[in-house]
Amino acid sequence: MSVAMEQNIGVFDPALAGLLESLVGSRDAISASKEELDFLSNLLQSKELHALFKVYNTIVDRVRDDRRCSPVLSSSMQTTLDVMEVILPRISLSDTSRQLFQLLQNPHIQGLLCAHDAVAQKDYLPRLPDIPQEMDEDEETIKIVQLVKSTEPLDGEPDSAEPIVGATIKTDEENGKIIIARVMHGGAADRSGLINVGDEVCEVNGINVEGKSPADVLQILQHSEGTITFKLIPADPKNGSRESKMKVRAHFDFNTDVDPYIPCKEAGLSFAKGEVLHIVSQDDPYWWQARKEGDRNMRAGLIPSKALQERKIIHERLSMTDQKKKWVMDTVNGGCIGGGGMTCLPDRSLAKGPLCGSLAALNDLGEDMASECSVRTRVKKVIYDAAESDDYDREDIATYEEVVKLYPRNEFPRPIVLVGPPGVGRNELKRRIMELNPDKYHTPVPHTSRSPRPGEVNGKEYNFVSRELMEEQIARGEFLEFGEYKGNLYGTSLESVKSIIRSGLTCIINPHYQALKMLRTPDIKPYIVYIKPPVFDILKSTRNAAFAMSTFDETNSRGFTDDEFNEILRSSKRIEFLYDHWFDEVIVNDDFKLALEQLLEADHKLKTEPLWAPAAWLQ
Repeated sequence: MSVAMEQNIGVFDPALAGLLESLVGSRDAISASKEELDFLSNLLQSKELHALFKVYNTIVDRVRDDRRCSPVLSSSMQTTLDVMEVILPRISLSDTSRQLFQLLQNPHIQGLLCAHDAVAQKDYLPRLPDIPQEMDEDEETIKIVQLVKSTEPLDGEPDSAEPIVGATIKTDEENGKIIIARVMHGGAADRSGLINVGDEVCEVNGINVEGKSPADVLQILQHSEGTITFKLIPADPKNGSRESKMKVRAHFDFNTDVDPYIPCKEAGLSFAKGEVLHIVSQDDPYWWQARKEGDRNMRAGLIPSKALQERKIIHERLSMTDQKKKWVMDTVNGGCIGGGGMTCLPDRSLAKGPLCGSLAALNDLGEDMASECSVRTRVKKVIYDAAESDDYDREDIATYEEVVKLYPRNEFPRPIVLVGPPGVGRNELKRRIMELNPDKYHTPVPHTSRSPRPGEVNGKEYNFVSRELMEEQIARGEFLEFGEYKGNLYGTSLESVKSIIRSGLTCIINPHYQALKMLRTPDIKPYIVYIKPPVFDILKSTRNAAFAMSTFDETNSRGFTDDEFNEILRSSKRIEFLYDHWFDEVIVNDDFKLALEQLLEADHKLKTEPLWAPAAWLQ
């Protein structure tokens, strides 16, 4: 070894220097080419390699000497978001809160916290390169992994599981070998970083598993104590998959105890409709891995994938009895008949829907509304009848929706959209909340093609326009909803809603539920409140006690009939069947004063708290 090399080694890592010295001293005894030996020698003398060893040794020494270097949390970014939610309502009251909120929004601070979490979660571990193709094909690589037995599942699909190491095993259909079927995120196997999907299990605690079933392997594990040793043949090398950051809102309930399809009940994650889930892996086309948002338990659980859940829903619908099918069709189609538009039946079962509820400011009600009306609803630049609309809606099977936190912006308040069956009380709720603060809440002024009556002011009762202009605007898709009554057109324009939003006021509208397709867009970002009727007995008693007048008969002042109460309930089932996955809030209107208070609370939350909203709204 040259003097220069000896001097260089003196300032480098001693272990690498010793390895290099051994290599130089035994060149003649090593059966390798000169090029290979020179390459290895240059690598061992590389300043970059020695610098990495120095960093590694420093970290090891510091951690060994001072346990305070270990991370307290591995989710500091989530904690920061939680803090921002807490102080958000106080930023207008305290300069300190406002400054802290701005500081936590700083990209450099958030980048530092993300880097901290990556280190704490050991997301910096190197990824081994693929095995060289020129490697001897007959030579098999064996890895030995030791794990401490815990209370995490290792399941033999499709048998039940004994909680062990946080992974599932199955028999390979092609060769009969026992392989790792799934590694649960956050479990012991995942944290080790050494057990991967597709690895072949050769031995467990020294016992050869060749020819055994997954149930046999589980028996071995059940009788093991303390450390469990696996001898594995690695799967074909693939690019490692990092944890997904996608979050979704569930639109159905899932209970692992009663689901007959889940491969491992102990590894499943039960959830309720409306809960937000953090999807950490979508590698399996049928079973995703997820954690509940905000759950400090880092181990993920199995949930049905979007594709699997859609197939289950379709199967359940196809398996319904003829009686149930008839009920759904009756509920969805609502007694409407097709044609150029939607024609309300003589019993006015929908007469109060599209016109009276959705064209909110029809001041002609009570004197101009006839027993029959013709309404056309426009969606996606196509005018179609109600039955066609509902056929389109039934194709939208609600499973999961990707969501993000949407922070309130005082300069662009989100509009409040009240939907519900005719006669449930939406108009009265809208009128009352606007009376409480007319400087804060506004509703769009409808358009009409009829001429102004004495005393009417353009832009106050209506926006009076010519029929030709209104038809052109309808053709261009500028109306949220529109209809024709006694030869005159009436409608609510999208621009009138956007104008209120731009002015910094809270827009309150109660459209026909089919208009939600036009409203639920990124440029409007509505907060949809479903006004739900109570059960029949309470609905009848509360309305009769309040001497509520029927909204199904404009020619007579009278109370609701039992048939009309049943119609309200039937319409509510129809709306929920089609659109309940779009509701941000549900208020049961069994006590009007309480319902109004809940609506005001929802508005306060909307303006002071970050709320989950479709991810597409922020893209």
